[in-house]
Amino acid sequence: MHLFLLLILQLPAAIGQIDPEHCRYALGMEDGRIPNEDLTASSRWYETTGPQYARLNSEDGDGAWCPEGQLEPSDSQYLQIDLRRLTFLTLFGTQGRYARGLGKEFATHYRLNYSRDGQLWKSWKNRLGKEVLDGNKDTYGIFSNDLKPPIIARFVRVIPVTRLSSTVCMRVELYGCPWDDGLLSYSAPEGQLMMAPGNPSVISLNDSTYDGVHEKRKLSGGLGQLTDGVTGRDDFLAIRQYNVWQGYDYLGWRNDTQGTQGYVEMEFVFDRLRNFTSMKVHSNNMYTRGVKIFSSVSCWFKPSLSWEPEPVSFSTILDDRNPSARYVTVPLSRRAARSLRCRFYYADVWMMFSEISFQSDIILPTQQPLMGTSVPGGHRDITMTTTPKSDNTAAPSASSSSDEGNTPILIGCLVTIILLLVIIIFLILWCQCVCKVLEKAPRQILDEEVTVRLSSCSDTIILQTPPVPPRSRHPPAGPTNTDPHYERVFLLDPQYQNPAVLRNKLPELSQSAEASACGGGYAEPDVTQCTPHQSFNNNAPHYAETDIVRLQGVTGSNMYAVPALTVDSLTRKDISAAEFPRHQLIFREKLGEGQFGEVHLCEAEGLPEFLGEGSPLPDRDGHSVLVAVKQLRADATSQARNDFLKEIKIMSRLDDPNIIRLLCVCVSSDPLCMVTEYMENGDLNMFLCQREIESTLTHANNIPSVSLSDLLHMAVQISSGMKYLASLNFVHRDLATRNCLLDRRLTIKIADFGMSRNLYSSDYYRIQGRAVLPIRWMAWESILLGKFTTASDVWAFGVTLWEIFTLCKEQPYSLLSDEQVIENSGEFFRNQGRQIFLYAPPLCPPSLFELMMRCWSRNITDRPTFEGLYQALRPHVNQ
Repeated sequence: MHLFLLLILQLPAAIGQIDPEHCRYALGMEDGRIPNEDLTASSRWYETTGPQYARLNSEDGDGAWCPEGQLEPSDSQYLQIDLRRLTFLTLFGTQGRYARGLGKEFATHYRLNYSRDGQLWKSWKNRLGKEVLDGNKDTYGIFSNDLKPPIIARFVRVIPVTRLSSTVCMRVELYGCPWDDGLLSYSAPEGQLMMAPGNPSVISLNDSTYDGVHEKRKLSGGLGQLTDGVTGRDDFLAIRQYNVWQGYDYLGWRNDTQGTQGYVEMEFVFDRLRNFTSMKVHSNNMYTRGVKIFSSVSCWFKPSLSWEPEPVSFSTILDDRNPSARYVTVPLSRRAARSLRCRFYYADVWMMFSEISFQSDIILPTQQPLMGTSVPGGHRDITMTTTPKSDNTAAPSASSSSDEGNTPILIGCLVTIILLLVIIIFLILWCQCVCKVLEKAPRQILDEEVTVRLSSCSDTIILQTPPVPPRSRHPPAGPTNTDPHYERVFLLDPQYQNPAVLRNKLPELSQSAEASACGGGYAEPDVTQCTPHQSFNNNAPHYAETDIVRLQGVTGSNMYAVPALTVDSLTRKDISAAEFPRHQLIFREKLGEGQFGEVHLCEAEGLPEFLGEGSPLPDRDGHSVLVAVKQLRADATSQARNDFLKEIKIMSRLDDPNIIRLLCVCVSSDPLCMVTEYMENGDLNMFLCQREIESTLTHANNIPSVSLSDLLHMAVQISSGMKYLASLNFVHRDLATRNCLLDRRLTIKIADFGMSRNLYSSDYYRIQGRAVLPIRWMAWESILLGKFTTASDVWAFGVTLWEIFTLCKEQPYSLLSDEQVIENSGEFFRNQGRQIFLYAPPLCPPSLFELMMRCWSRNITDRPTFEGLYQALRPHVNQ
């Protein structure tokens, strides 16, 4: 019993500050969780373009919210969204009015205003003070903007911005999570400047994103960097944000500038009356530079109109051996208040905070807080209301008997509540125990059905990416919940990572897997080869797995798998690409991002001269040189950094006209960057989606078009590039039209990263927030057994051909849900004639569709090689 109560009492301490990288849930515009009555607007053109139609990916009404009349540059028309509670917003997505192909209106730029109370409105600005956000470039695509800093608000207004008089329409979605802290504002002295020895620049420790009033060297009525979810580094001079000044992540004060008081006083105002469990303060402790965590803190509480006289005080244990920044948890004794005033006392010359958060429970209006009274294990106080004792002394016996009669009832209620808590605690612990047992249990394959587990029962947080426009004009048909035998594949499952474990359980795989492992020549030359008829050895490396490094690009989810012998050890001399002056890269736009990196569109000054003769860049005709810059984030792990350098070495080896080229690098200092070609015509998917097949009608109406010969030439180029990769034993793992880029001469180049990952997030199946898989392009053995080979790339090439000859107007298997696609891969494995193939596109010649079908052969050895595909496709192209 004591153990149960101890566990519950420790739970609140584990709750931390919101992580902006994980707080990215869609808040309900698209799926209707935000009701129509919470959507208002300054104006609307028609009833059918009212604010209720401003939902992402929705075609209801006339397809979007449109303000009335022509929008002028000076106008401030807005769409207002009431989220009904304080919310932490990290991402904002916009879309134009598509209206089933009839729309032509979209907002190229917009601003965001927000309010926490519906009365005081604030304008959002990024960390460099810019208010205007980039919007859409067409009517159907979704453009998502990361909100850095995030917004904490209940009400949000979207204000379209135009430079010329024009008509605009918008559909939107907001992403974030609830702001359970309930903090409305904090007040504090303004941050100060520091002159560090040996550092010529002035270090500004101000709160640069504070959205309140800055007056008389004091901040009041707003929120800022102390609530943005970004914690500072151990060295306060090192920053987590890009293109900001040293010390940016901290708000800091110097002791001798605060008079003789020796403390910094801060006041915190909350949305309602709360019981406070604790306060967590992320503080710097770089004592070698005179910075330490606070020595003590005293907090006063204001539950109503006046401050209570007795504070809660807490003394910290100072540490002069560990300079790491850390969270200091201050217990607040479950005191009730709507405002707090805390004095933080100096322990050295400087005190610096980067985050402050609170753990508290809302007190309902019917509750009367009892000081210091709580039931262990609960998140809310169980408070009792008592009737004041009567002044009438005429009937003492009646009053006495009433008190005596109520006592057993109260005791019984308390005992019942305690028993209920014990039962709840027992059930929670029992469920956790069962989940752990189930998580460790091996997967079983019964009745020759492959059951692949994709999530563990203990996973409770599912990270979501912004939704994107459907590739098909029709919603997926059929039920979303499939056969209960099927669970989603968990990519990090040990058995998924080690297919040999599953292979022992799949006797039917013995022949086909044997042929797969030995056919195609996917192993390195020094790896012992075998024939398709050799007896299978469970100890032999499967697809030469012991000699393959699966290198995941740090800026995306797709990757090359490459021979480990090429990347055993890596030093700067191993990188053949030249070092480009970093200051000559001018950042223009962020194209995509991943866990540890970002891809930017940049203008490279003097790049043709830098590369000299033989430069792979085309003649620019005097135009500036645009390049794609893949950049490692400052907070990347050492493993991600190592992988990034390996990726540079790998890409520097690639030299083929149909493979994206690495031009140069910036690795002499952080952040590490690689500079690659930028394709002006974007990716093949978008290029084809915007075109129709060539005909007299397209010529007469000047409609962008492509011919059948053009499509065949594209297929030949992709097969040529993949033939080159296969000759190097490289496995792409994510071949699709979205990863085939076109330059202005319409030369196709296969890329190793998605240039617009958010745009195609619906093509990827997210696994409990940990990984994404392009399952609609993956071979059955890749989905079920985790095998990625050149043969699985051939399967993806067949799907890519299908995309090309449907002009990318439809997503593969568009009538199947993700779960049904996974189930269909099981049908390929069982090979009982129930598997579903992609249909023959009307534009596709029969001989070419037969080639696609061979790419989707169940047995790996029956699939053609890329050399064979290239030789089969080349004669179809008009020379």
